[in-house]
Amino acid sequence: MQSYENKFTNGEITVTYEPKKCIHAQACAKGLSDVFRTTVIPWIDLDAAETEQVIEQIQKCPSGALSFCYNNKRVLVK
Repeated sequence: MQSYENKFTNGEITVTYEPKKCIHAQACAKGLSDVFRTTVIPWIDLDAAETEQVIEQIQKCPSGALSFCYNNKRVLVK
């Protein structure tokens, strides 16, 4: 799911993209092209890989334009 704030989520994590920080090195697309797709919109598809793979690739972003946070899981108590 994408929002207009350049935030994408798969339920486990939320990825934020800051275009003004991006230096277009394409490290994300070269490393995980099924998730970070440069020719389609929305360009980030978090369902295309395991969450841990996505996190590892985000951590390789040279500009810091990509970041993530874990989503809080709500547990319903009876």
